[in-house]
Amino acid sequence: MREINKRLLSWASILDAKAEEQARTTSTMPFVFPHMALMPDAHLGLGATVGSVIPTLRAVMPAAVGVDIGCGMIAVRTQFRLDELNGDLRVLREQIERAIPVSAGAHNNKIVATAAPRVAELEAMAEAAGFDPAQALGTWREQLGTLGSGNHFIEVSVDETDGVWLFLHSGSRGVGNKIAQRHIKVAQRLMENWWITLPDPDLAYLVEGTPEFDRYIAELRWAQHYALLNREEMMDRVVRQFSEWMGTAVTEAERINCHHNFTQKETHWGKSVWLSRKGAISARAGEPGLIPGSMGTASYVVEGLGNAAALQSSPHGAGRNYSRSAARKTFTHDQLREAMKGIEYRDTDAFLDEIPAAYKPIDQVMADASDLVKVRHELRQIVNVKGD
Repeated sequence: MREINKRLLSWASILDAKAEEQARTTSTMPFVFPHMALMPDAHLGLGATVGSVIPTLRAVMPAAVGVDIGCGMIAVRTQFRLDELNGDLRVLREQIERAIPVSAGAHNNKIVATAAPRVAELEAMAEAAGFDPAQALGTWREQLGTLGSGNHFIEVSVDETDGVWLFLHSGSRGVGNKIAQRHIKVAQRLMENWWITLPDPDLAYLVEGTPEFDRYIAELRWAQHYALLNREEMMDRVVRQFSEWMGTAVTEAERINCHHNFTQKETHWGKSVWLSRKGAISARAGEPGLIPGSMGTASYVVEGLGNAAALQSSPHGAGRNYSRSAARKTFTHDQLREAMKGIEYRDTDAFLDEIPAAYKPIDQVMADASDLVKVRHELRQIVNVKGD
């Protein structure tokens, strides 16, 4: 851990100068208490650095939560072992891709029957909160159970004992993004109305006790729950497809579902704060968590160590070293193929911006996080599903 200043601690041994400067700026906000924590995977983001943990008193900065509200991971440990997987992995991948719409999901025009109870739960939650999610995105119901693109993925992985895991990364799809963007604009408009000048307009904040704050928190909590249920719905479908491919039902030995873009009320250093984890997971002592690497590299099932200085948090992944556009200019399709050797995936240059070399080395990230989490399982991929 490195103390950058009294209000900013960093666990990142690899940290771009622009990302550090961005985090320094965020740490100057007067309601940050007691300090920000930068995770080992920290990199430049919108408003606040991705991989930052930001405790605030009586205020929340919507851009510091992230626009994909509730984005996170889910994993299932099955009863199967690697030597029992005798089928064609390409067939399995294609079955998963047929069961779960990938990419943006804009063409998903129906509510799958298994998703209907979850949609009903979200409708009731929205009604109780007094808002209509359709005002943010009219197709939010149809989007439940869709993966998205970018760094979202579904994987079949194997741990150090050759046990088989199902692993998935996604968030609140378009509706969470629309909700976040609207409240960022509301906060920015309030700053103008209150004649408040900020070092970055994306640090605009909402103040506890105001109608704008209450509305944001209500919709934020709904979007976080949407993201959690979205992962549950997709994982149920992955389990079903894997069971059909194996010819034997999956027995779930363990299921872990965790956010890494979210805000919630927590107590740290003797005070109740709003803790925003933008690209970080909760890592209370004994709490299970998931830290994915990039496609083609290892991922980890972890247990939190409850590090107080890190605000009981840990990294959420590898963290980018190259922007998407820079990765496309730097790397080749042949390099992607080499990185994915031995893994069943859809071979396309659409995934070039997700090449492992565009990310920080996950083994370095995990070494930096050694006082934040302990590793329970290291996973290696055998099947990768992504949306382009």
